[in-house]
Amino acid sequence: MSARYEIVPGVYWVGVKDWERKIFDALIPLPQGTSYNAYLVVGEKGTALVDTVNPGFEEDLWRKISAVADPTTLDYVIMNHAEPDHAGALPWIVARAPKAKILLTEKGREMALKLYHLPLERMEVVRDGDSLDLGGKTLQFFEVPFVHWPETMFTFLSEDRILFPCDFFGAHTAKGFYASGVPDIEKLAKSYFGEIMMPYRRAAQRALAKALELKPTIIAPSHGPIWPDPTPILTWYGKWTAGDTEPKVLVAYVSMWGATEKLVQTAVNSLQAAGAEVTVYDLVRADLGALCAELVDSHALVFGAPTVLGKLHPLAAFVLDLIRALKPPLRFVLFLSSHGWAGGAARQVQEAVASLDAELLGLVDVPGCPGPQEEEQVRTLSQNLAQKVLH
Repeated sequence: MSARYEIVPGVYWVGVKDWERKIFDALIPLPQGTSYNAYLVVGEKGTALVDTVNPGFEEDLWRKISAVADPTTLDYVIMNHAEPDHAGALPWIVARAPKAKILLTEKGREMALKLYHLPLERMEVVRDGDSLDLGGKTLQFFEVPFVHWPETMFTFLSEDRILFPCDFFGAHTAKGFYASGVPDIEKLAKSYFGEIMMPYRRAAQRALAKALELKPTIIAPSHGPIWPDPTPILTWYGKWTAGDTEPKVLVAYVSMWGATEKLVQTAVNSLQAAGAEVTVYDLVRADLGALCAELVDSHALVFGAPTVLGKLHPLAAFVLDLIRALKPPLRFVLFLSSHGWAGGAARQVQEAVASLDAELLGLVDVPGCPGPQEEEQVRTLSQNLAQKVLH
């Protein structure tokens, strides 16, 4: 890649690496920061900017465009997705590029008006399958609603077979320009999928089918590295969108005085002894991004939490609500709990699991500290769970 970040002749990366951003959506940790990728496509008779950047980085974007062409003469700005980390710089760019038309979907126009108050006369709606001839560079537009907002679309550069899918196929990392330069890219992409795309797996399946139909040779997402060989990310998305699971168990728990933790440790020991792969997260210290990644393909969940004031421990309640929202492909759930003078957590978990496409394989709620009888009950349930996971 040259100093001007040229991907192929006439196509340039003009985005931003944000190493300082440590959390996304006020929820998900970003240990490696993230990137806001934007792309400049220069044809013989027109220039288009594909997506913009997060607010606060407008001048960085402007400088990168200036290294290639005069940004004031931009002909088009394409809004694949209205979220501020990709479209937040639109008002700044549009104000300085007076002839640039904003290309977006019908729903995108509605959202751009609400979010950014852009001038209506500057917006031009594109329909599914429409194309734009820039002179030797032809852009095609395909609507892919709910990956992960309703207005999203893909932009495809026909001559070079480059797919610009915005959030789809993304990863939160500021490392590397190409996926081959990011050693843990599968883990990062999986975490990203779990956080962003997993709740919309059916829509993601349709979007993946469109991507496969287009047969891109390069995938250039709006977060994370570019894929000069898209085979790995397309293969992974095939598994993740299908809800394929691995023979493994995710264990997530919180414990106040050690009773619930004792139950959880008994379950972990029993599962491992039976040959199941187990990943354990103490929710007090857990990285939610890593937890989301495990949810993508875990076959079962062991969830542990005590009752507090007649309800599920607040931290556990938050995580359980997040799991419900993410809609992971879990097949089985085992719940382990303890309480003092009164229970209540078990009822909440039963209601939550009922909303998941998973079977509540067992529930152990111990008054006080677990004794030999309760521990044996947990061992039996865990061995049963291991058999289901492994077979």
